[in-house]
Amino acid sequence: MLLMGGDRIDEAVAYAAKTLRTAKDRDWSGSAGGLDWDCLATAEHIAGCLVGYAGQLTGRSASGYVPFDIAFDEGTDPDGAIRVIEASGGILSSVVRTTAPGVRAYHPYPHGSADAAGFAAMGVAEVLLHTYDIARTLGIDAEPPAELCEAVLAHLFPHLPPAPAGQTHWAALLWATGRGTLPGRDPVGRWRWHNTLTIPAGPVTLTEVTPAAAADLASGGAGGFTWIEGGPFDGTRVAAEMVTKAYASGVHRPAWGMYALVRAEDGLAVGGMGFHGAPDEEGCVEVGYDLAIAARGRGYATEALRSLSQWALARPEVTSLLARTDPTNAPSQSVLTRNGWTRLPDRDSTHAYGLRRA
Repeated sequence: MLLMGGDRIDEAVAYAAKTLRTAKDRDWSGSAGGLDWDCLATAEHIAGCLVGYAGQLTGRSASGYVPFDIAFDEGTDPDGAIRVIEASGGILSSVVRTTAPGVRAYHPYPHGSADAAGFAAMGVAEVLLHTYDIARTLGIDAEPPAELCEAVLAHLFPHLPPAPAGQTHWAALLWATGRGTLPGRDPVGRWRWHNTLTIPAGPVTLTEVTPAAAADLASGGAGGFTWIEGGPFDGTRVAAEMVTKAYASGVHRPAWGMYALVRAEDGLAVGGMGFHGAPDEEGCVEVGYDLAIAARGRGYATEALRSLSQWALARPEVTSLLARTDPTNAPSQSVLTRNGWTRLPDRDSTHAYGLRRA
């Protein structure tokens, strides 16, 4: 299971502390892995990120970073620095565990906000990568747990293909962040990680499903969401499997996958909606959706499709949308026609509907 939460933060911090303590008596004054900071300053940066991410969530910051930072006391030695990392990691893991579903706070990449799982993933990434920077300088050869690296990749780097055959997830994470190379792939220069997109839709919010969450849904899990009774419905799990396969084959494109429909009033996921992939060469992208039985007849799909359609048709690479329904699925057809979609010629024994940019 690749889901992100407090346990992942605890695991990353425990790994970092164990690794760095093997060299606490060495000279930490050298530049950490080519960074502008020495090893102590890099450790301070790790702790600052962990506490800062916790502050974003507890402060519900919507438009910028909460204006505070942490600093080591004068004279803090390497052992003290490691203890501060442990303490600040505990703060973030506790905050992540207690943050309500649906809460988001400011982070610039790439959509302006992140949820608790996103901040957990970023915290884990900061710990693993900067521990590596310090360890290189101190002459430590260590590698984080493979599943932890895989989880970071599946949450923060869905726009990049996962580790190729014969290569570790750690090697792929170092490559993704410009710290290493992979056979057959160009070096990564400037890089950014990806936090999930959310699209407001009246009574629900469309929340992008990461490849990590999709893999959990496809295998029968909840994908990190709390579902309404009877959810998720079969179509949502099928869509999650599509995302999982696309990511594994290196063709998944963030924002052009699957979204969970999360009800605003109580944070329950009531269905799934999204795209069957990125727009094709003609600018057409196919849409699919379903709702748990207990959530039907309340207008959720209609509102969600309206918002998703508007979002998609505002992208310069999109000229039209396509949806296909079973001929007997009158409720789904009504959702489409209420949103201005028009009937197209049947495709493969299904009723087809389309919507073009005005």
